[in-house]
Order: sequence, then structure tokens, then C-alpha cells
Amino acid sequence: MRIEILHIDECPNWVEAGHRLQAALDNTGNPDIAVAYRLLRTSEDAAKVPFAGSPTFTLNGEDLFATDGRTTDLACRIYFTPSGLAGLPTTEQLMKAIASRED
Repeated sequence: MRIEILHIDECPNWVEAGHRLQAALDNTGNPDIAVAYRLLRTSEDAAKVPFAGSPTFTLNGEDLFATDGRTTDLACRIYFTPSGLAGLPTTEQLMKAIASRED
């Protein structure tokens, strides 16, 4: 299992994204999976990966929260959460997304 956070410097949410993702991995029985971070600096970088805004969480190269929103724009991403729109999914949402890919 390869898990990666695609991010840009200008979006502050990527740091907390790592904390939530590690908690989700721990809670789904995957504490030994290393989280990789990929800094996207250009639109060309974003075009090479399934980027939908920063941060984008990928598992084995696929967006954990896939939408039709793939972009090469270096921008922050918005997620739908139980509390409304947010810059990150909840830890619980990450856990569900990971678990759904393990089946």
C-alpha cells in the first residue's frame, strides 16, 4: 500500500492532513504504512498526478476522494464533511476511505 499527500506550499492544510491521515492509518490497522508527501510546484507537476487541489490523498495512485474535480491549478481543495465544507476530510472519513479500498 502506497499512500501519498499531494500538496502545494501555499495551502496550510497539508500539515494537519498528515496528522489525520496517520491517525486514520493507525485506526485501520495500518500503523506501519509510511505517509509520503509530494510538493507540487507547477501546473505541469499537477498534471502528472490525480491532483484535485491541496491536499489530495492518494492510495496506490488513486484519489481517496475521487471527484470530477481533477485540476492542474495550484489551489487548495475543499471537502464535504459532516460539519460542512472544510479544507480537510475528518479522520473518520479518511478511515472509511482507506477501509473501502482494502476490501
